[in-house]
Amino acid sequence: MICETYHKPVMLEESLEGLNIHPDGIYADMTYGGGGHSREIVSRLGKDGHLYGFDQDLDAMQGAMTDERFTFVRSNFRFVKNWMQYYGVDGVDGILADLGVSSHHFDEGERGFSFRYDAALDMRMNQAARLTAAQVVNTYSEEQLADIFYLYGEMKTSRKLAATLVKARKENEIKTTGQLADLLRPMLGRDREKKDMAKVFQALRIEVNGEMNALKQMLAGAIEVLKPGGRLVVLTYHSLEDRMVKNIMRSGNTEGKTEQDFFGNILSPLRPIKKGVMTPSAAEQQENPRSRSAKLRIAEKI
Repeated sequence: MICETYHKPVMLEESLEGLNIHPDGIYADMTYGGGGHSREIVSRLGKDGHLYGFDQDLDAMQGAMTDERFTFVRSNFRFVKNWMQYYGVDGVDGILADLGVSSHHFDEGERGFSFRYDAALDMRMNQAARLTAAQVVNTYSEEQLADIFYLYGEMKTSRKLAATLVKARKENEIKTTGQLADLLRPMLGRDREKKDMAKVFQALRIEVNGEMNALKQMLAGAIEVLKPGGRLVVLTYHSLEDRMVKNIMRSGNTEGKTEQDFFGNILSPLRPIKKGVMTPSAAEQQENPRSRSAKLRIAEKI
């Protein structure tokens, strides 16, 4: 089955506990992937409960579970509000989003997400989308590339990396992950080569899929569709993502701009359930290396 090639859910029990699942509740899994979280949610629902699972990837749809309490929505999660209206859902009791990229995407070499394989520079989550990583690398200006590597990859050598790619593409178009890796390797420290290479590929993936804008829209939509008392549970793996989630749970917007009442209390449609951020246990981090950068935040609709 396709779902078996996806990652083991990170902080599964903590996420489900955060959702505070009611048997007859309505829930949405923003990142269906291989269905790990979704199957556990549905297993806790009664006959009147329902789960909507979002994923724009065709592979996820083909591996989706069949259950009368579950509806697969092949769409970017930024459109959660629109789809809930489409299905006639007045409000949901909980929303879960695991923002980590599935290991399935890295293991499918032809998708172009990983430098472990030599494949076309693609990186599209939605294979029907137009923009590919090859287009970004070969058409973006040097300044645009530097910004992407700095903002999304947190690379201090972003300008040098961008200049190298712009110079190289004048000679030959950069078409594959192997070509890209070969160009970057001389500029990466031997002791950090894999980590830095992963950061560059991460930056390109985020740009190709418009992940930051999509997250911003999803979080805003989540506030609108959650019922009072409904839970928002989000797992992040990147500092920019985590900052946006932290801000919206504290202030109601991803920029972190706060409004206060007469007494100085912050006005927000959400209330964080736990102070600070939750991280995986030492045991989970050892068993599942993918979990090491994970941060879990939970908030409740006021």
